[in-house]
Amino acid sequence: MLTIEKLVDDNADKIALRWLAGRASAGRSPLPDTCLAAADLVGHLNLIHPSRIQVFGHEELSYYSRFDPRKRAHHLDELIAGGVPALIVADDLTAPEELVEHCESQGVPLLATPKAAAHVIDLLRIYLAKRLAPVTTVHGVFMDVLGMGVLISGESGLGKSELALELISRGHGLVADDAVEFSRIAPNIIEGRCPALLQNMLEVRGLGLLDIRAIFGETSVRRKMKLKLIVHLVRNTSPEATFERLPLQALTEDVLALPIRKVVLPVAAGRNLAVLVEAAVRNAILQLRGIDTLSEFMERQLDAINGPPPTR
Repeated sequence: MLTIEKLVDDNADKIALRWLAGRASAGRSPLPDTCLAAADLVGHLNLIHPSRIQVFGHEELSYYSRFDPRKRAHHLDELIAGGVPALIVADDLTAPEELVEHCESQGVPLLATPKAAAHVIDLLRIYLAKRLAPVTTVHGVFMDVLGMGVLISGESGLGKSELALELISRGHGLVADDAVEFSRIAPNIIEGRCPALLQNMLEVRGLGLLDIRAIFGETSVRRKMKLKLIVHLVRNTSPEATFERLPLQALTEDVLALPIRKVVLPVAAGRNLAVLVEAAVRNAILQLRGIDTLSEFMERQLDAINGPPPTR
């Protein structure tokens, strides 16, 4: 649960919020946790959306000041009835005395800041997007391979950690082993991190727990990466291993309701999985740049079937 008190403390350096009224109820003023977008939680003064943090800039305070005291009190009561979490007076403006008194009497947090209103909204939306982002924990190994965030998944015993160790020895980076915390920090961005308890650690059967940072150095670990590709390991005899050799549509897997590119690699003796993962990443990079090898091959095949145009 995120409260206004926590929001003020976390943004003390960036926004320099100071209390004008309602501090006694700050710890009991939670922000709604049902919103998926930070824009629904903070914005300029808006009576249609009372349940967001309302920010007063020059224009908003001028609009508010045009009304007579009874009308102002009516608008404030509407905001309070709608569940307003807090009011912020920005641009180093002086809050009207009746606004301070009304917020204090009703237990509504009222804050002030010298920052511009638009800047305050931008900073708070970034903070709220990260703080309230949907989070899930996934079993697997999360790696930085050639600058791309790659999740290596699959059932236990298939060699995910051994594959990760080989990739690390080839110069790639470890983000998390065994448990990966993913959060959707933007509509099309999923970020993966390692739980604090497991940071820099990799468990390899037969070797136990390895401190990758201590063994391979600072450049072998990453704090976070954006998830771009899932490499799913399967047994050679698994039904998942029987797939089209040249699929017409790329495989995807949903993570936090966002489709992520997916590659299925059967595990068999003699297969160099590290090289295959690197090749899969390079191919994904080409696809992101608009280069589709399969489509180009199909065009060549169609040209070969049709043959050269007849000569006259």
